Amino acid sequence: MNFTEASLFWGFLLVYGVVMYWLSPKSKNANSFYKGADDQGNPVGQWSLTASIFISWIFAKSVTNAANLGAAYGVVGGLAYASYWLSIPVAGYVIYLIRTQTGARSLQDFLTSRFGRLASLAFAAAILIRLYNEVWSNTAVVGGYFGLPGEWEYYAAAMLFTVFTLAYSLKGGLRSSIFTDVIQAFVFVFFVGAVLFLIIPANDTSALLTNGEFRLNAGFDLLLVALLQLFSYPFHDPVLTDRGFVNREKTMLKSFVIAGLLGFVAVFIFSLVGVHARLNGIEAMGNAPAAVGQSLGLAALFFMSVVMMTSAGSTLDSTFTSLAKSLAVDLPRLAKRASDKLPSMRVGAVVMVIFAFLGNLPMFAGTDILKATTISGTMVMGLAPVFLFYGFTKWSPWSFHLSFWTGLGLGVLLAVGLIPASWAIGDGQYAMLLGVNAYGFLICTAGFFAPLLLRRLAGRSLAAGEA
Repeated sequence: MNFTEASLFWGFLLVYGVVMYWLSPKSKNANSFYKGADDQGNPVGQWSLTASIFISWIFAKSVTNAANLGAAYGVVGGLAYASYWLSIPVAGYVIYLIRTQTGARSLQDFLTSRFGRLASLAFAAAILIRLYNEVWSNTAVVGGYFGLPGEWEYYAAAMLFTVFTLAYSLKGGLRSSIFTDVIQAFVFVFFVGAVLFLIIPANDTSALLTNGEFRLNAGFDLLLVALLQLFSYPFHDPVLTDRGFVNREKTMLKSFVIAGLLGFVAVFIFSLVGVHARLNGIEAMGNAPAAVGQSLGLAALFFMSVVMMTSAGSTLDSTFTSLAKSLAVDLPRLAKRASDKLPSMRVGAVVMVIFAFLGNLPMFAGTDILKATTISGTMVMGLAPVFLFYGFTKWSPWSFHLSFWTGLGLGVLLAVGLIPASWAIGDGQYAMLLGVNAYGFLICTAGFFAPLLLRRLAGRSLAAGEA
């Protein structure tokens, strides 16, 4: 960076951090810090909740991945990644059913009531791993606009961004997170519009919207993976699911549906940045937004960096608040070492500080941010039968474990390359991923229903013997 570029980028980062801290409200009680209520105990409003769900799920790594896939496969790649946002209405509807049918106050409460405490502990471990990955994968994207991995600017920007986000998260917890999400949503939409204003005139609109082919080896395999993971992926992300319990059921459901549809549109639109790179022969080099920004000039690159900072900030503050709730509220209750009374805000604050720094360690080691989505989504495929078919059970711990651990095992085998080649569907880059998710969903579903079927057969045999 020259002096002008450094002044612009570092200046915005500093202003962003100061303004977010200054504007964010301060929580005065634990109900506000952990549940997002105002000082009078009123729950989050519908439109604030909608904006929060919308922007907190548009991770910096997500829009980068969407653009990269647009560069690789055209609009098919963009549609594939945007389809993950359709899982938000799915999650909203399932949580609506869980709340109205079981009265559960959290997913942990629900799992404990149907599948036992060990099931909730396994689920808690899965979401903690997910939250841990969200820290480094978002700060690393921000750092990439200030320097390359290995350069001090890269790490300094990422850590400074972490400190700013941590500061206003400590100030207000979930209340601050949701309040700043509304601001970040407006800033994100404005600057995405500014980016499109630069890109669309530089291309034939028809070519921009039709580039790509719906073939398995041209990105369509990833689209099918996304559609399969709609029913499992959202449930291991407490950034999303925690927001399913902070307002009335119908208000929550409306917010989830609207936010999911808006997220789908926004992510697909941003993937056109990658399609622009594809059409104009711009080498993405793993970061299509930055490459396109550099090709269009300083203003475009700055717009891209603002988009990344706002999306990363909204996700990072939500990650901190979800970590605080998981470790300070949910796990102690699960271990029967806490009452229904919420813990002190200080406990949640300590959790945030610890993970703000531990969570950045993988960034210094170097990682692949796309795998954070596709592999983690595969490892939790066993959650799909649990949340889709829970109505068939009253109490069945084995149904959870046979489904969950089977999915986790298949995900691990995929990650280490031990799945047989015969499982692949098609010959594209994501052929094996598609095969594991398709066959895995069927296997996990069979595992979920096996104890129920055996119990029914045993009941019939017993009845026949008594007769």
